[in-house]
Amino acid sequence: MNKIAQELNKVLEGTIALELLSDYGKRFYFPKGIAAQSAEAKKHAKVLNATIGMAYLNREPVEHSAIRHQLPQLAPEESVAYAPTGGDNALRKRWKLEIVRKNPDLDPEKISDPMVVPGLTSGISQIADLFADAGDPVVVPDMFWGNYRLIFEGRREAVMHEFPFFTPDMKLNVEGFRTALKENAHNGKVILIVNFPNNPTGYSPTADEAVRLVEVIRELAEEGLKIVAITDDAYFGLFYEPNIFTQSLFTPLSQVHENVLAVKVDGATKEDFVWGFRVGFVTFGSKGLSQDHFQALGNKLMGSIRASISNSSRPAQSILLRAMESDGYIEEKNRYFESLKERYFEVKRIIEERKNGLALKPLPFNSGYFMSFRFEGGSAEALRRDLLFEKGIGTISIADTYLRVAYSSIDIEDLPRLYEEIFSSADAVK
Repeated sequence: MNKIAQELNKVLEGTIALELLSDYGKRFYFPKGIAAQSAEAKKHAKVLNATIGMAYLNREPVEHSAIRHQLPQLAPEESVAYAPTGGDNALRKRWKLEIVRKNPDLDPEKISDPMVVPGLTSGISQIADLFADAGDPVVVPDMFWGNYRLIFEGRREAVMHEFPFFTPDMKLNVEGFRTALKENAHNGKVILIVNFPNNPTGYSPTADEAVRLVEVIRELAEEGLKIVAITDDAYFGLFYEPNIFTQSLFTPLSQVHENVLAVKVDGATKEDFVWGFRVGFVTFGSKGLSQDHFQALGNKLMGSIRASISNSSRPAQSILLRAMESDGYIEEKNRYFESLKERYFEVKRIIEERKNGLALKPLPFNSGYFMSFRFEGGSAEALRRDLLFEKGIGTISIADTYLRVAYSSIDIEDLPRLYEEIFSSADAVK
């Protein structure tokens, strides 16, 4: 094992982080090579800097005029230069301020600085590399984003364990959550992924349900279970009902117990309406960890980033940072939020007033981009195909049982027509 990896493991010795790391995670480190030396030179090489493989002219990175024409407000250092492996430092600091602003119960001194990754998929994948070995259990509700399976089972050979997201009376299945964690732990370890607002259902826990979920984690941790708790916060903030828990579950989980390592994976993708920017963030929190421990984990994560994607897009980070620092940034985001909220209430009205498509049973939804139906009249895939090929309407079928509708992508005036076509097809397809 590399000496730097050994040193990082020594820093983490006696903590839950070291116990939970995969074999890959224990072996990984950020080398003191080109990237590290270049970063050091950027701070201290005030005369001339001959460390990094970029072309300079007049002491600025070379920038093709066709590129400069597209990005006229960005300096070459902001547009075409490499970003640091862990992300633009100013953006990381600003994102942390935003996390704390949106999660007022968080203590910024008790979480790590966010690290930039190219989108939430990359963030979850990096965490899977660092913490999931072959055979490790990964607990998810049965309504989950399908990419989890590729990441954990396909890439890491971990084993997914599902539990029903909702009870038969359509309540969040807190006891199923408890049972799945307890029964599927392997060697006292389990990886948990929670995704609120949920994709594909568009459901977030109420304040009471959030308390109960955290209490389950606390009780199991007190019994000795060691938990990697990943909060996939892709749609964070898009909450439409007053009784929803409006902070990330990362907030209470980051301080719930020494046996819990909480990992927040979030990003600008949906929160800032920049889907193609691919700017995500990874933040660690745990009751038993200090900033020295977070730094060691961060070095392991940076090593993993360096070995896979090297660094994230510089222009996307620069544009995002400038946008976040601009006047009216939050106000405009709020206007888009209100537009999505109006669509949510329009969809609720349509479903409550419908007179056909009764074989479609809506699952609970209160947030995010989506809602889903359980199709009790036959094959959800057959329904999807009928809508697509007979009516030119795109939806997503899941497990041949559920139909997911992204009402976020439909203008409010088109929603009645969309749902009327869905309902009529459901009556026709058996």
